[in-house]
Amino acid sequence: MTIRRLAVSTGGGDAPGLNAVIRAVVLSALRRGWSCVGIRDGYNGLLDPASDPRGGLVALDRDAVRGLTHLGGTILGTTNRGNPLRYPTPAPGGGTVERDRSDELVARFREERLDALVAIGGDGSLEIAHVLAGKGLRVVGVPKTIDNDLDQTVVTFGFDTAVEFATECIDRLHSTAESHQRVLVVEVMGRYAGWIALHAGVAASADAILIPEIPYTIERVAEKIAARERSGRRFSIVVAAEGARPRGGGLTLQEPAAAGRPERLGGVGEKISAELARLTGKESRAVVLGHLLRGGRPTANDRLLALRFGAAAVRALAAGQSGVMVSLNPPEVRYVPLSAGIRRMKTVPVDGDTVQTARDLGISFGD
Repeated sequence: MTIRRLAVSTGGGDAPGLNAVIRAVVLSALRRGWSCVGIRDGYNGLLDPASDPRGGLVALDRDAVRGLTHLGGTILGTTNRGNPLRYPTPAPGGGTVERDRSDELVARFREERLDALVAIGGDGSLEIAHVLAGKGLRVVGVPKTIDNDLDQTVVTFGFDTAVEFATECIDRLHSTAESHQRVLVVEVMGRYAGWIALHAGVAASADAILIPEIPYTIERVAEKIAARERSGRRFSIVVAAEGARPRGGGLTLQEPAAAGRPERLGGVGEKISAELARLTGKESRAVVLGHLLRGGRPTANDRLLALRFGAAAVRALAAGQSGVMVSLNPPEVRYVPLSAGIRRMKTVPVDGDTVQTARDLGISFGD
């Protein structure tokens, strides 16, 4: 089928580089004589267009994407509460239930004469893309997450920016921690994977790094701090992934999962800080970087990767492919089935080189 009108969507959490992907998709499509439209706020622009006074679709031409490469966020908007496979809908007796609206979504694509879709997102968004491809829609996925937890690609855009900013923040905290002889616990995003915490922690010379893949014992972390005290180092930096959990314990949540909404992790930094203050007798503070890691300008590495991914997605569609995800397999961008990309989460290998490097440097994982 000839492509005349291409749609682009961004879903899930925002990440530095999203706008660069959009720009690459649009410019690459225009070169082939295709027109482009963006779907606002994930798929809500098709499923609930009346909710946005600007309309559910936005025309994307050269002027619309000019100057986007260096901008954070996404000009299309995004959401993690509008999954068409589990769409939150008011229940007859009150409350909210989840309903599968994927058939309705495919019908809306047909009504709008959208011939193909570039779906940019994380595991949830790519799961949706996989289902839509199975229903006959031409789809290519672009993997996006600052968490770097998508399988079948060496890295996702947004990760480098998040690590760079987290590293800078930890660098800054060293001086204030040393000045006040405090323990500072830095909580970073990452959901159920410790990539950001590990890379930023090692790069910024943290004293302990707590990640989901290695359950910690708080007493071991306190021992590390005490050993530093005995050696004359009267401050410590602990980096904790939001999904870090104690041995035999569970995750620290801000909100449990509900209809149309995943569980929200957070609070582990405060928890660890209080426990370390009790065990060590030292003044301890928690610093939560949170959404600061998502915002701001993408690094050069993330810009380049995002542009490569966007252009590769259009090349895949032009070559007749569908149901695939672009993937970085250095030095090339390749294509893998969407089913493979969402099959499992990519977590930190506990015996990998970066973890071994951290241990050789004397960094504690609390185990």
